[in-house]
Amino acid sequence: MERRRENRMNQIEIGKFIAKCRKEKKMTQAQLAEKLNITDRAVSKWETGKSMPDSSIMLELCGILGITVNELLSGEEIDMESYEKKTDENLISLMSKKEKMRITNVLISILFSITLLVGIMVCLICDIAISGSVTWSLIPVSSIVFAWIISFPGIILGKRGIIASLISLSIFIIPYLFLLSSFIKTKEVFSIGGVMAVVSIIFLWIIAAVWKGIGRKGKLAALGVIFLSAIPFMFVINFILSKMIGEPVFDVWDMLTVFLLLLSAVVSFLCDYVKKKGWAF
Repeated sequence: MERRRENRMNQIEIGKFIAKCRKEKKMTQAQLAEKLNITDRAVSKWETGKSMPDSSIMLELCGILGITVNELLSGEEIDMESYEKKTDENLISLMSKKEKMRITNVLISILFSITLLVGIMVCLICDIAISGSVTWSLIPVSSIVFAWIISFPGIILGKRGIIASLISLSIFIIPYLFLLSSFIKTKEVFSIGGVMAVVSIIFLWIIAAVWKGIGRKGKLAALGVIFLSAIPFMFVINFILSKMIGEPVFDVWDMLTVFLLLLSAVVSFLCDYVKKKGWAF
């Protein structure tokens, strides 16, 4: 508890230092945010001690403010005499946080893997006990293995593992659908599911690109773009299904879905606009 209070106090001091340096450079929060390609709300949260700058933009932030990373993490200007001591302290602090996060992710990934392994064993044991051989258990077992393959990178690597999980999904979804189709002896699972999977993967990559490109400047704006891009995606899906299984291209439920997506997009853009205007000064 005491350690958490100290970290909170240090974060507040860092925020005050950022505000001081920004004002010395005669910049507003909006101007600093624009240089960093983020929202001014993010800058406001730094300066009030509610959050810390992401490590990916620390060097750029320090360059704009004319300070060193060690001065930023210390929350004060450092003279040459104490520079080396502060450097060691800040490096140790950063390494400690990263190590704790890494250990936490490893423990969670181990527990996740053990849980899925137990699920596989239960399925196999029940199948053998009931059927005398491995039959229906191949379906849940293959699904569990597939879930582990696409989830594990994201769990053990955190945010950095999201793209790795998406890559795994892109690579293994077709083989998984082929196996599933073989196990349940229904070719439509692979023929129709494979086409839907390819289109869905393309859409997921579009979402990832939008989030990476726009998300840093405004998550709500990125969310609005994603809602809008889901509309043509829905029409593509409907068109493919109409050709493959004779489903109507557009019905009343699709109209409702389009309306809800448009409404969600408008709300996201409005909220983004209000937040930017509310925090700028």
